[in-house]
Amino acid sequence: MRKLLAFGLLLPVLAACGQGRPVGNDEYYDDSRRARVQGRLGGGDGILIMGTDRSQSQGGGGGAGGAQDGTGIGVNAYLWRATLDTLSFLPLTSADPFGGVIITDWYAPPATPDERFRATAYILSRQLRSDGVRVTVFRQVRQGNGWADAPAAASTATDLENQVLSRARELRSQSAGR
Repeated sequence: MRKLLAFGLLLPVLAACGQGRPVGNDEYYDDSRRARVQGRLGGGDGILIMGTDRSQSQGGGGGAGGAQDGTGIGVNAYLWRATLDTLSFLPLTSADPFGGVIITDWYAPPATPDERFRATAYILSRQLRSDGVRVTVFRQVRQGNGWADAPAAASTATDLENQVLSRARELRSQSAGR
């Protein structure tokens, strides 16, 4: 009876999670939407939010999708999107676009079910640079009924970083062609 009651109380909460509109990464690139909102919120520069004066240059630019004016995501949008695309084969646990951290959950490749991997990616720059992304790969192997940490191949993280950078350059060239 308790399980049924708990399920009955949990069901509306879970159903509410599915309501609303889906949010895509393209909103980070939409400057026209930002311009429409700025005009309604108090003039050309919008309102002062938490001590951030948006009328002054924030510096450190080179990002895309508002990263250079203090709004939008806090890291380079091309690196962010490319990292999400590259790590899309792993289940996503957490993604923080303001801090630039993407954490995945464990994934066991079908070909090798006795080992599993997870990754953490850090976007380190607002500019599209080769040192703007760092990927750390964790590996575990099955030992009996549990999992034990094991070293991942040194080239795995480097290969993922190179794939992210390649995808980011591709995204930038596609956006320049529009």
